[in-house]
Amino acid sequence: MTSKSSYETSWADQWDAEPVYSNPTSNKNSNTSKFSDKFDKTKAAASTGVRKAKAGATAAIQWIKFKYHKTTNKH
Repeated sequence: MTSKSSYETSWADQWDAEPVYSNPTSNKNSNTSKFSDKFDKTKAAASTGVRKAKAGATAAIQWIKFKYHKTTNKH
């Protein structure tokens, strides 16, 4: 049994009409910047979501406190 390196064609590549071959080390900087951009966008979206959840939870707790306060202070 022989082992294949990652640069040899696989069974699926043999049937592709226009195979795309690239050197994995040649696009390292562009891939890093793409990852960084996507990570920044994801981080911003997560941050916004956390802020909204925190604001919603705070409002809910205040509402519960207000309702509880109204029911317990009847004289």
